[in-house]
Amino acid sequence: MARRQGRSGEGGGGARRYSWRRGPAPEPSARPAPAPAGAPAPPREPADSVVHAALYRDGVRVASPESLTDTYRQLRERPRTMAWIGLARPTEAELKSLAAEFDLHELAVEDALEAHQRPKLERYGETLFVVLRAARYLDAPEEVDFGELHVFVGPDFLITVRHGAAPDLSAVRHRMEASPDLLRLGPEAVLYAILDAVVDGYAPVVDGVQNDIDEIETEVFSGAPEVSRRIYELSREMVEFQRATRPLVGMLHGLMAGFAKYGTDEELQRYLRDVADHVTHTSERVDGFRQALADILTVNATLVTQQQNAEMKAMAEAGFEQNEEIKKISAWAAILFAPTLVGTIYGMNFENMPELGWGFGYPFAIGLMGVVCVSLYVIFKRRGWL
Repeated sequence: MARRQGRSGEGGGGARRYSWRRGPAPEPSARPAPAPAGAPAPPREPADSVVHAALYRDGVRVASPESLTDTYRQLRERPRTMAWIGLARPTEAELKSLAAEFDLHELAVEDALEAHQRPKLERYGETLFVVLRAARYLDAPEEVDFGELHVFVGPDFLITVRHGAAPDLSAVRHRMEASPDLLRLGPEAVLYAILDAVVDGYAPVVDGVQNDIDEIETEVFSGAPEVSRRIYELSREMVEFQRATRPLVGMLHGLMAGFAKYGTDEELQRYLRDVADHVTHTSERVDGFRQALADILTVNATLVTQQQNAEMKAMAEAGFEQNEEIKKISAWAAILFAPTLVGTIYGMNFENMPELGWGFGYPFAIGLMGVVCVSLYVIFKRRGWL
């Protein structure tokens, strides 16, 4: 079983047992111990996922280890220090090494390795496991990019596991190192600073989405053809944004409910309440965005339907006008057909045709054609074809 010697300030000098996994703890991807003199130099190992590691005492950095192994060693050697380790997409071996060293629960380690978790807060003994969904607004494609952050908070350590580009934890580290009075309060203070950074990162996203909604409203009433697709894509992003922000409200209220039980510093209590207020405001804005997009989509569907109805009406009117023209053409064609038929028959020049020798044959034929034409004209006129 993996063991780690206790340090002062941890409630005793005895060894701490980590029984969550069987067998010896795996070695992290860190630099090996120096080789004996004269021995061939070992091959250099690949760079690990440690973005930054530092040890702090009384709010001041006292060491900057270059590997996990070095961090473990210096943390044991320096009493009353806090380790702040930042990783980006770590390997399974690295997470298991951290789990064996800091007694991290296997379920939390599994979540941190697989990622794609919903925001949540869970406590395993003295260790707090927090999952956060950070967001940033990309101006060029006008999209919201989401990142995932896992935080392990213990009595003397804080470990961040980042999946994605957001948030920028280096800014959080610089901010905390510039405020030693706040950093002196320990890992909880760093956790609240990370929460504040994640929540503050929502503000540009909210502004960007608000601008997109304003543009969409303009496009809807101007009849832009691609606006429906844009509404749909932004609605999907707001669903993801809501999944990132809504659980935070309950998480922060859960932390606030444990102020008295865990003896949280009053300054941190005020700090957390401020973060909770910002989260609540952001969550309400996101809910409003989803409702606004749903309303805009309904209005756009109504406008599209009205436009389609107008086009169908115009087509119907055009068809009606064409029918009227066809009626007129057909009526005149029928009127002209009667004299054409008579003239064609008597123009065949056969010798044995009736009335060819009759003196009134020609006037009779002309009169007959006139009567037929006038009769047809009167009939079509009464029916409205002419």
